[in-house]
Amino acid sequence: MQLVSQPGIMRSLQTSTHPKLPSFLAVFFLFLSTSYAHNFLRRGSSLSVEDDSDILISPDKTFSCGFYGMGQNAYWFSIWFTNSRDRTVVWMANRDRPANGRGSRVSLRGDGAMVLTDVDGSIIWETNTTSTDARMAELLDTGNLVIKGPGDKILWQSFDSPTDTLLPNQLFTKNTNLISRLHGGSYASGYYSFFFDNDNVLRLKYDGPDISSIYWPIPYLDVFQNGRTNYNSSRIAVYDEMGHFVSSDRLQFIASDIGMSRIRRRLTMDYDGNLRLYSLNNDTGLWVTSWEALSQLCNVHGVCGRYAICVNTPEPKCSCPPGYEITELGNWNKGCKPLFNETLFQSQRVKFVELPHVDYYGFDLNYIQFSSIDACRDLCVGDYRCKAFSYRLTGLRSCYTKNELFNGYQSPGFEGKIYLKLPVTVETSQPTILNGTDPICQSDGSEIVIGSPSMYNISTKRMRWVYLYAFASAIGFIELLFVVSGWWFLFRKHGVPALAEDGYHVYGVVILELVKGIPLSNWDIQGGEEHESDLTGFVRMVESKTQRGEDSWIDEIVDPRLNGQFSRNQATTIVQLGISCVQEDRNKRPTMDLVVQALLECQY
Repeated sequence: MQLVSQPGIMRSLQTSTHPKLPSFLAVFFLFLSTSYAHNFLRRGSSLSVEDDSDILISPDKTFSCGFYGMGQNAYWFSIWFTNSRDRTVVWMANRDRPANGRGSRVSLRGDGAMVLTDVDGSIIWETNTTSTDARMAELLDTGNLVIKGPGDKILWQSFDSPTDTLLPNQLFTKNTNLISRLHGGSYASGYYSFFFDNDNVLRLKYDGPDISSIYWPIPYLDVFQNGRTNYNSSRIAVYDEMGHFVSSDRLQFIASDIGMSRIRRRLTMDYDGNLRLYSLNNDTGLWVTSWEALSQLCNVHGVCGRYAICVNTPEPKCSCPPGYEITELGNWNKGCKPLFNETLFQSQRVKFVELPHVDYYGFDLNYIQFSSIDACRDLCVGDYRCKAFSYRLTGLRSCYTKNELFNGYQSPGFEGKIYLKLPVTVETSQPTILNGTDPICQSDGSEIVIGSPSMYNISTKRMRWVYLYAFASAIGFIELLFVVSGWWFLFRKHGVPALAEDGYHVYGVVILELVKGIPLSNWDIQGGEEHESDLTGFVRMVESKTQRGEDSWIDEIVDPRLNGQFSRNQATTIVQLGISCVQEDRNKRPTMDLVVQALLECQY
């Protein structure tokens, strides 16, 4: 029997919960004993869960293979990075059926199959290599566990059945996918996956208890708008040791540290729904993110469950809308539940609660263009299936009625609103506060979700600060930074109401001054009636053109010294912020938290 002989390694390499030696000592002893280590298991030999020395080590000592433990009595036949601080697992044979801590064994049987058996002899997992000339299993420097036949022919390899991680030079094909862990404390299969879809495009999907939906690439754009192609049916992708990923659907990305030598990398479908490329810091043993599919985690579907709304703080936080409460404390996967009887709801009088900057993606009953808000409301009232409607005043004045409320998010970058359908008897005048944060907006006649000062950013806003950098050279971005940070600090730390009232207006004027490139601030400082009417006329002109769906106005008002070299989306965001801050009705002005977050989101 050819096994790894490492008597110095104790159970610390088997369980992260009750180690007999600290992990750094285990790694130290590992290197002391490498001269005795093997990377292969011969036919007829086995690895025992109870023998600490039964571990295969790749020749360059990057990877280890054996029983990986968590908790009291749960073990998985796995491959992990030897030198990462947490012994990061890259592959598991039995992720959804852990083996017992006593009596379990992995064997390369005489018939050529590698088999994992439990304490009672039952087969937990096995390869499809029976009736072959398999002679040995070998752990390669690539992290690939292979079963070899005569002439080193590969009869089976772990690279063909990835778990949640793809390693450099491991081919990703139409027959493979990456499935996330359920959560941080579990290796069981989760709800998120990375795969080639039937149209030959790489996608990320949430497949939960209630719904299944694609959320990356941007689901409301077509294949070519997302920079992909579906004409190549080979469905193959790979990345190299340098951190360059290429795919048959034209998806390409590079690691932020591309070109640096001797970096260990892994591409992992994480349990939070994001796909990330990691680089290992050899000095600390910790992983550093070198690329990620989504910059804002509220883009991930299923984060907060049914009815709930996701906000970024900057990490995603979940909040229930008015009329709803969390279903199970501490478990947002189950979302929110209504505070009213849904069965009797249809026979009751209803009202609509306005939720600015909020949308629920998908589950549209109807989609109507050039609709009035009254017509959209009537459409929802007349349909017993309708739970809310989304209305966007700008552009095509679009109306969407919703029969389910999933994938809720809140973002100052989203110009529409959700109107939530509730019984008139439901009290919604006192919205709950999420994590002790202040209301993001307050306005008469509307009731909104309370959430974090950091709002959600739709993925179409993923742009750099080109526009603000241009203003920095033409006007002076330092003024903007001082105004933003100064007022934000003052409001949050001291909460001076009177000062804040005047501050919003001054800040709005500064914002418009940046855009126009002329001293708009002088209008208010001089206090003349004519100047005040000019500012009011400017605001009314922009609001009127916006409501009519015109977008050429932004080119007309932006500082001509920029010669058109700016992002129109970013310019529009800043103008709208400035206008909202100089509103005569002070209740309609945004909080500084919302202003700060909207500016921060301009970079995406």
